[in-house]
Amino acid sequence: MAEQGTPSLSELKGRKIGRVLNKMGKVTRDQINEALALQEKKRAPLGQLLVELGYVSHDDVNLALAAQAGMETVNLDDFDLSEEVIREIPSEMAMAYQILPLSHDKVTNTLTVAMKTADNFRALDDLRLLMGFSVTAVVAPAAQLDKLIQTHYGEDEETVLSLISALADDEDLEELADRGESIDLAEQIELADDNRVKRLLNLVLLQAIKDKASDIHFEPFEDEFKMRYRIDGVLYEMIPPPKHLAMPIVSRVKVMSNLDIAERRLPQDGRIELVVNNAPVDLRVAVLPTMFGESVVMRILDRGNVQLDLDRMGMRSDDLETFRQLIHKPNGIVVVTGPTGSGKTTTLYAALNELNTPTEKILTVEDPVEYDIDGLVQVQVKADVGLTFAAALRSFLRQDPDIILVGETRDLETAQIAVQASLTGHLVFTTLHTNDAPSSIARLLDLGLEPFLLTATIEGIAAQRLVRTICTRCKETYDPSEEELMQLQLLPEDLDGRQLYRGRGCDYCNHSGYKGRIGLFEIMILDDEMREMIMQNASTQVLAAEAKKRGMRTLRQAGLLALYDGSTTIEEVVRGTLVEE
Repeated sequence: MAEQGTPSLSELKGRKIGRVLNKMGKVTRDQINEALALQEKKRAPLGQLLVELGYVSHDDVNLALAAQAGMETVNLDDFDLSEEVIREIPSEMAMAYQILPLSHDKVTNTLTVAMKTADNFRALDDLRLLMGFSVTAVVAPAAQLDKLIQTHYGEDEETVLSLISALADDEDLEELADRGESIDLAEQIELADDNRVKRLLNLVLLQAIKDKASDIHFEPFEDEFKMRYRIDGVLYEMIPPPKHLAMPIVSRVKVMSNLDIAERRLPQDGRIELVVNNAPVDLRVAVLPTMFGESVVMRILDRGNVQLDLDRMGMRSDDLETFRQLIHKPNGIVVVTGPTGSGKTTTLYAALNELNTPTEKILTVEDPVEYDIDGLVQVQVKADVGLTFAAALRSFLRQDPDIILVGETRDLETAQIAVQASLTGHLVFTTLHTNDAPSSIARLLDLGLEPFLLTATIEGIAAQRLVRTICTRCKETYDPSEEELMQLQLLPEDLDGRQLYRGRGCDYCNHSGYKGRIGLFEIMILDDEMREMIMQNASTQVLAAEAKKRGMRTLRQAGLLALYDGSTTIEEVVRGTLVEE
């Protein structure tokens, strides 16, 4: 029989989990010994083994872990929740973080919340950051929490529209908007602390993360304040907040990203780190003063959403094999090229992820560091203190690396050190901004790199573009017009019985007809003949023609294959690729 009596929290805090469960009267010593014996064979936590043996429930273990951490546990069956407290947290937040507010002490601004497990501490950090509360947490049984969250937040869901409507009629905020530059710091802080402004911004953030947006734009104009999301590379305008919310929203963003709330004349950059639905999300914040107020862009780096896997980049099997051969070379330079936002960094990170083994030392220098990856030594460029790409790269050679990533080759000095690193036996990855693979040679020569150094080190160049993929839920076949086909220089007979598709538009894809993106790739390998042509100053057109003869698939050809596969549309291929000469 288990021991009886309700032990105090001080008796349980810091004790081993078996002892805590025993003191709580959930298991006997014999049952603990049985689980410990099983633990010798199965390397699993004791609580999990006791659940498997059928002696305790998951709730029992969660409550015991809470007691072990010194946290109070509560039974919510007869708990009286006030609507006023429920409204302190937006429903999106309660759902995403699986928390329930129980009480709010207005004097100390302390919010007590119930959660399912003691290890959900990141939810508390985000609650402090997003809502500005002091937070105390207690642990409650999961089933009770699920039921209450659904009861209080499931039906009456607060939306961005409902909050904007409520704030649009607020006379106090409207009055402040008319005062422009004369608002003092205390009033700005008060605006940033308005609970409704916090809730609105949280909803906007959570909605953007849910819709897999890459950026959120808050833009002040003379007569309006716009809010836009960038999803799959395209900007969509959202419900515009009233103009008098511009300063409260910008002030709130500044508070969250530790920027100077009083500085409204200079650009500022900051960051916010969150964990939403157990996935880490980084927000890079850029504030820019404009004629009509401060413009804010928040870049969302949702690390839980990024698939750093070469197999999932959209490369065709032959391109994938060629690229893998490139990145597994012992030394040399591999260049990935394309315009801003074409996914170059993601491709290179997927390559590094594949090469990231305990036997390889990998160093990266970036501006900024986009993804934080275990096993990689990553350096952030800080030009104002002299830490440029070139300076970092020079130091890298004394760090005994095997593989180096240079975020971007912008100048001759960086290019020369990358060449030097390659010649001394290192594999170097870098990016350029050019339209296609062959024109990267001209760009490097324009920077001032000697042709003999370029041919001695460059192993291959991959150009890439991102095109939107057709939404799978509203995909339909259709017959394109001759005008549409002419945009790709195709004739109806060129389709040769192939069927083309488009997205009709549905709720799932925000009525755009597209959901997600894939890469189009053009990979140029430098062999001896190509190197010889570069030494003889062959033009970009000649190099391109020669690469095609050797089997290089151009971006436009890759786009046509994606079109024939039913992955994308004519419109996207035209937008993403150049007409070939």
